[in-house]
Amino acid sequence: MLEKIKSLLGELSKSERKVAELVLSQPNFVAHAPIAQIADMAAVSQPTVIRFCRSVDCTGLQDFKLRLTRSLVSGVPYVHSAVEMNDSAHDLAAKLFDNTISSLMRTRNELNPDAIEQAIDILAAAKRIEFYGLGNSGIIAQDAQHKFFRLGVPCISYSDPHIHGMSASLLKAGDAVVAISNSGRTIDLIRSVELAREAGAEVIGITHSNSPLSKRCSVTLYADTPEDPDLYSPMITRIVHLVIVDILAVGVALRRGPELIDQLEKIKRNLKERRVRGYEDK
Repeated sequence: MLEKIKSLLGELSKSERKVAELVLSQPNFVAHAPIAQIADMAAVSQPTVIRFCRSVDCTGLQDFKLRLTRSLVSGVPYVHSAVEMNDSAHDLAAKLFDNTISSLMRTRNELNPDAIEQAIDILAAAKRIEFYGLGNSGIIAQDAQHKFFRLGVPCISYSDPHIHGMSASLLKAGDAVVAISNSGRTIDLIRSVELAREAGAEVIGITHSNSPLSKRCSVTLYADTPEDPDLYSPMITRIVHLVIVDILAVGVALRRGPELIDQLEKIKRNLKERRVRGYEDK
């Protein structure tokens, strides 16, 4: 919730921003204070407090407090520790682990279960699935193909914008696309998504909230991570996207039920024959 408020600061009105700044500076106070005290501390009216809650997608103050409290006691606090030049190997490892774990926990708490359910429904019923991603996201798309082809659904991944642009225009109703992008601002990917929708395919987006891509998908799974892809390769985002792909793959596997077990066992036997004997797991 705190990260979401930070991302929305520029979109809030001047008075709502005062409430936001109070929440960011004193989250525990806001989580337990009555509306009169919150309004007094922020120097705004009580209706402004309610408007702020609705601006961050909550139904009211109680809903906001519930979500805020849940994020504050989620088990792993939000600790995005900046790496510094004089960090030891131990400090570097600790910071990267802490940042990744906190981002995974935050994404887990913020993922919309209805959106996950809808995405799994689309993929489980799809006649063909195509995964699109450019650059670092192209690697995630390849991983998704590696997971999904074993489920018996024709699928392929494309990281070349010309190729997935042409492929998107050839899709049909009943097909599905999973479009992956950290920023959600890549013009070529957005255009391919538009072509896929025009062709009748459903599109699932794995991207940043409020991005241009998110507004063009049938359903979007948001992954908001605290790293700047314009400065660094999106390392934490990569892990978060991989976990979301895992959720979708396992969800589709469960939907397909017992009929999938024999197919997976056959694949496992084939892989076992290709391994050096005598090193089986005990």
